[in-house]
Amino acid sequence: MARGEHSPACARRWRGQAEARQWTLWQTTQAIHGCCGVSLLKAHRLARGWSARQSVQELEELCERQGLGAARASIDLLNAWENNRARPRPQTIDLLARLYRANAVRLGLAGDYCEDDGGVKIVVVSGAEGRSPYQAEERIDDDMERRALFHHALLGSRFAMSGRLLAEVERTRQDLDRTLAVATVSEEQLDRLDEQVLRYRREYITSAPLPMLYRLMLELSDVRTLSAARQPAMAQRRLLNATVMLALLSADALMKLGDTRQAHAWYGTARTASDDMGDLRLRALVRAQQAMLPYYYGDLAETVRLAREARMLAGSAPSSPAALGAAAEARALARMGEHKAARIALAEAERIFARMPPEGHDHLAFRFSERRLQFYRIGTLIELGEDVDWTPGPSGPYAIDPVLILLDQAAHLIRGGKVEDACHLAQKALLQVPPEHRTSIVVNRARALLTEVPPGRHKAVAVRRLSELLADATPVS
Repeated sequence: MARGEHSPACARRWRGQAEARQWTLWQTTQAIHGCCGVSLLKAHRLARGWSARQSVQELEELCERQGLGAARASIDLLNAWENNRARPRPQTIDLLARLYRANAVRLGLAGDYCEDDGGVKIVVVSGAEGRSPYQAEERIDDDMERRALFHHALLGSRFAMSGRLLAEVERTRQDLDRTLAVATVSEEQLDRLDEQVLRYRREYITSAPLPMLYRLMLELSDVRTLSAARQPAMAQRRLLNATVMLALLSADALMKLGDTRQAHAWYGTARTASDDMGDLRLRALVRAQQAMLPYYYGDLAETVRLAREARMLAGSAPSSPAALGAAAEARALARMGEHKAARIALAEAERIFARMPPEGHDHLAFRFSERRLQFYRIGTLIELGEDVDWTPGPSGPYAIDPVLILLDQAAHLIRGGKVEDACHLAQKALLQVPPEHRTSIVVNRARALLTEVPPGRHKAVAVRRLSELLADATPVS
């Protein structure tokens, strides 16, 4: 039994209720999937009351009976498929569909792109502590199809953004907003969730935004399920903390992808969760992170407002939100031309960081590290018009931040009349960022440089080369 799953006794209770209510096997499967924390594939087996060994034997007998060749399945393989550690081959998916009288979508192994809602489904809602879960029939809950859609996107050979996927990203956020105010969850499930959130914060630093966004949606679906009923205060706080962190990661990924509308909405979800939790430092973190969105997309006054609100909430104690708020304020003020105020804010960020405890070597999203302080310091000095001799290191966990700094340098070179040097630097910046990180926030800022090139310099070699590179550069979206 995987961590976070209910015991087999829970599935037995559902089978008894299904028999009494004369449910179909598919309705029973949905009830077990929704309640017990198991995959759809495993829920099909549990709905029939089969052990893993019995399921493999049934599959082998089916293949022999219908002349379908060797099943090529084992207990270990079945467990791996059921717990999403491996994916069966297309031929095996067909055999499993025959075995469970289902299709790949209902097995959770493919996406469903039909426009109809697929008929009546079983929706499982956790009961209050000490009471059994109950079920309700609804036509609109398609969480399993949504999960299958994101799994399908992750398993594709090339990540792509589509209207359908973005609609499901938004629906995940809306569903999460609706359930924040309203569950019985074990300590083991909360420990697993804390570990998962920490892993996402670590992997986000180096992961491409689009596949990471899809993985976050899957995790948030699990969090929403756990939050569907009110928890004891301590459990509720841990769920809210996870919600804040995962929503912030989602907002940041959408910002990098250029979807400012959904990024703004996800920051709103993070604010709702952090305000509900009441932790001032967490509330400050949300505002400090949200300040990045208007900075990169044109509203510097809003960046300053959010940064100052973050510093006020963070209080006098040295912390990542306080340091980030001061650094974000400094960079925005410098771009606005308020140089004296920018230098004061930058000095405050450095003072706060000097008082913070040592960070160690673990790079985590939302931790204001020495590397992040360096990025903000250099960005502020560039906006102040100072000559900064800075070259990104040969390796490191960050992919997009160094490129944005180089593009800031290029923009100031153009304003100083050094057009060819600026275009050479911008071309270097674009070529050094991995293709999967070449998102809208990078490509659009590079294109903005060309709009600042004087008309008489458009035929310069460096300008033409940058134009050709950008013509071929399709941002990840």
